[in-house]
Order: sequence, then C-alpha cells, then structure tokens
Amino acid sequence: MTTTATEYLETYLQDHRAGAEMGSDLARRLAEENIGTLYEDFLVGLAQEIEQDVAVLEDIMGRFDVARATLKTAGAKVAEKLGRLKPNEQLTGYSPLSRVIELEGLRSGVQGKLCLWDSLAVIAPHDDRLDEEQVASLQAKAQRQLEGLREHHGMAAREAFRTD
Repeated sequence: MTTTATEYLETYLQDHRAGAEMGSDLARRLAEENIGTLYEDFLVGLAQEIEQDVAVLEDIMGRFDVARATLKTAGAKVAEKLGRLKPNEQLTGYSPLSRVIELEGLRSGVQGKLCLWDSLAVIAPHDDRLDEEQVASLQAKAQRQLEGLREHHGMAAREAFRTD
C-alpha cells in the first residue's frame, strides 16, 4: 500500500503535536523554576505563548481531521520527565547549568515549531484549510521566541560559566 500525502501530513502533525506537548511542559517547568529571577518575565510569557501555539496546532489538526496520537503524546510526556534526570552538578535543586541546558532544549523545540510553520506556509496557498496570514504570523512569533531564547540563553551561559 502506498502512503499518501494526506497520511504523511497526518503523521507530521501528530509528531509535532507530541513535540509541542513536551515543549509546553518544559516551558512551564522552566518558568516555575525561575520565579524571582531575571528570567521570570520572559519565561512566564513564553510558556503562555507556547500553550497558545499548542492550541493553534490542535485547531489546525482539527481542520485536517487529524486526531492527537495518544501514544506519541504520552511518550513525549515521559521523555520530558526523563530529561529532568540529567546531571546538573548539584545533588538536589536547580542549578545554573540546568537553566542553560533547558533553555537549549526549548530553543530546539521552538526551532522545530518554526519548521512546522514553514512547512505549512508552503502548502497554505494551495489548501483552504490553512490561513496564509495566520501561518505567517506564527512564523514571525516563533522567530521572536527564538530571539528571546537566544538572548536569555546567553545570559544563562554567562552566569553558569563565567570565571571572573
């Protein structure tokens, strides 16, 4: 049996939805771990934006009659939880190294989300289920998120690794 473009798109959207679940959990936890720090405002706002992006992705999936893949989503949740077990040079608690690594993980996730929006932008002119302006707005939003993450990652790296 030959796989169709529709089946590819279904799998693609489900995979990104699972990744979005992991990214949303990470963003929320990162925001919670940084209450009272210089990172708080940015991370709380980013976590909220990522939750909104997940809702938009679910809406898009609905327009294509694509259901959430429960097993993939559950696996993403487990993967995010397992990611917490990384060594951070501290027996308990949150360290400056934790912040650096988690910001890098979030940057990777947002970069992946931008790739999703870029892919949808390619097909939007040819598919009435996609709004070209909405997709362009999502691309711009992801770019802004990446810029903010890059700036805050640099701050975190300086804090964690500066020797003077």
